[in-house]
Amino acid sequence: MTTLILTVAGADRPGLVAAVADVVDSHGGNWENSSLAELAGTFAGVIEVSVGDDRSDELASALRGLQGQGLLTVAVLTGAPERGADDDQVLEIQVLGNDRPGIVREVSGVLNAHALSIEELTTETRDAAMAGGRLFEASVVAKVPASVDLDALRADLERLATEIQVDITLG
Repeated sequence: MTTLILTVAGADRPGLVAAVADVVDSHGGNWENSSLAELAGTFAGVIEVSVGDDRSDELASALRGLQGQGLLTVAVLTGAPERGADDDQVLEIQVLGNDRPGIVREVSGVLNAHALSIEELTTETRDAAMAGGRLFEASVVAKVPASVDLDALRADLERLATEIQVDITLG
């Protein structure tokens, strides 16, 4: 089996997921994992599809055909086998604070400095109920190699939280 990773984006309207699902199914593919959302009037997502080796090129071509129909912009990449050691830990990190530019850059920079790999990142901004302004919230799932000094990572994240005035919780 071949794993294809699809990135899709287009003006949000009914039927976009169905269009992709129809193409995947009609070419013998199996929709495995996905993260799809409407963001500022644009439908966007990432989809993992498995398909027989002999049908992967045909499926990729058909998916790119959705772009020609004006439905979605579609990029198709071939997935790679998972890398990472069996002794890697998973760390969940929550970030909450007043919204401002640079929070994702700052947090991801600390994680990168400690060789963590971000597996999942979800962010959201919303109105602050009582105080006014906007709140920024992020949820990060990261793989932590066994060689990482967790105390040093925790110290760097605590220092960063103080500097940029956000709450960072490790779980």
